[in-house]
Amino acid sequence: MSEDTTVHAELRESFGKGYARRLRAAGKIPAVLYGHGTAPVHVALPGHQVALLIRRANAVLELDIAGKGQLALVKDVQKDPVHQIIEHIDLLIVRRGEKVHVDVPVVVVGTSAAGTIVNLDATSVALEVEATHIPESIEVDVEGLEDGAHITAADLTLPRGAALTADPETLVVAISVPVAALQAEEEIAEADAAVAAEQSGEAAAE
Repeated sequence: MSEDTTVHAELRESFGKGYARRLRAAGKIPAVLYGHGTAPVHVALPGHQVALLIRRANAVLELDIAGKGQLALVKDVQKDPVHQIIEHIDLLIVRRGEKVHVDVPVVVVGTSAAGTIVNLDATSVALEVEATHIPESIEVDVEGLEDGAHITAADLTLPRGAALTADPETLVVAISVPVAALQAEEEIAEADAAVAAEQSGEAAAE
């Protein structure tokens, strides 16, 4: 582990809301580490460093706990709903080469055909992937797609070593024409039909 990315975690034996508040006031984040049949380990993490590292989904932290290295996948981040302060983090023990199940964000790239909109039905997709090679996102290319086009989970291009665990038929992206545009087209068509009928009636009367 490099010194720049290593997170030095302090073991803690005190608990409770009051202790947690004091930790956060000191710039630290309460966390619990569990998995692989081991007893939960309660730690305090450096707040600023960890806040930067967990900005990406499914971050894997390189922990140093009392001089012992341990990889941990961020499973849950609890935040204050008002102030968005990180209150607690759940960490899952992982090992290099181990496969984990994660939900990876979906990102749309490209521009669909003129007059259409892109509807993102699934904001993430469930994958099984090696713990140390979790993709930051899965890109969905919609360049030039026409109204009615659909992209399902089975259509996604996954990174090497990743396997889809979501239902392959899950709708991820759908291309459509906005309702307002359809209504406008219908109104124009109706107006054209009315004009044509009027002109036809005038011609018959002559």
